[in-house]
Amino acid sequence: MTKIVFMSHDGATTEVEAIDGDNIMRVALANDVDGIIGECGGSMMCATCHCYVDDAWAQRVGPRADGEEDMLESAACEVRPTSRLSCQIRIAAELDGLVIHLPESQT
Repeated sequence: MTKIVFMSHDGATTEVEAIDGDNIMRVALANDVDGIIGECGGSMMCATCHCYVDDAWAQRVGPRADGEEDMLESAACEVRPTSRLSCQIRIAAELDGLVIHLPESQT
């Protein structure tokens, strides 16, 4: 199992165990992590799973998927260089300890 750390905008931390191959959005929803909505179910048709990858992890997570930039334009909160749609980040063993920061709002 791979550990993922979610940090809310107010600093609260939630650590969860994730199965490799799943995505960050599904893991957040399955573990009742506040701050991820995922209205489209992970089909990259909304931005309600917007997150910020911690700077220390940005290179390991990799670049945005094709079309992800367009969806991020509709994010409710500021889009930063480390902004991602959590549905597009696949969990892998090399991401053990990944820190994901959550925006203040998704709507």
